[in-house]
Amino acid sequence: MAFTKITEQDSYYDNLECKSVRELLEDINTEDQKVASAVQKTIPQIEKLVLQIVPRMKQGGRIFYLGAGTSGRLGVLDASEIPPTFGMPPTLVIGLIAGGEKALRNPVENAEDDVNRGWEELQEHQITSKDIVIGIAASGTTPYVIGALRKAREHGILTASISSNPDSPMAAEADIAIEMIVGPEFVTGSSRMKSGTGQKMILNMISTSVMIQLGRVKGNRMINMQLSNQKLVDRGVRMLAEELGIGYNESHNLLLTYGSVKKALEAYRH
Repeated sequence: MAFTKITEQDSYYDNLECKSVRELLEDINTEDQKVASAVQKTIPQIEKLVLQIVPRMKQGGRIFYLGAGTSGRLGVLDASEIPPTFGMPPTLVIGLIAGGEKALRNPVENAEDDVNRGWEELQEHQITSKDIVIGIAASGTTPYVIGALRKAREHGILTASISSNPDSPMAAEADIAIEMIVGPEFVTGSSRMKSGTGQKMILNMISTSVMIQLGRVKGNRMINMQLSNQKLVDRGVRMLAEELGIGYNESHNLLLTYGSVKKALEAYRH
């Protein structure tokens, strides 16, 4: 089957510079509404991936996200939100972007074309067969990601891919291929738009469901969140007060003594 780059196909809209601001916004929103249903179709693959991630992480495995450009930035974003949200150490979900830290803010020339660099970076993190490598590339053709997935798979490491084109070279290197087909972008080829939105949604789904399965949420609350600002301290105090049926001041003291909602709950009940 021939590989078609839907991500590079012409936009359904033209003469964008002639449209009013309202028309532009409404047309972008029309396209954005297609993203959630495209993501919905990938749920069986996401489920398969999460079910394989959880036992690996219980044995000390880690998730590595790899991508270039927007895809790389979204992987780094999701990874960086895990410690404050779920109180996990920053070493368990790691985002790698072609070109390194500099590429988060500035394009790094030819970084994504290096087929060996992704695997080299994984080796720098002492990757093992307990770990999981998730490649992210709207096009599904990024050499940096493809090379890393190929090598990881050769070493018996679970691999997955998130792309916006069916039957991509990247998907061929993955044990579990998540193909979210959102169609041509509003601005032709601008995969930071629908593809980026869908990638963010899928990464949220993967990491949130994994963390819930690992016991980092109770009821519907982030009981392990880091108390890094006043808003989060207040949220934690209210959680404790509600859960234990005690006053605000008592739960405030309890929280500050033990440093997390989970530890405070355990201490109070024992």
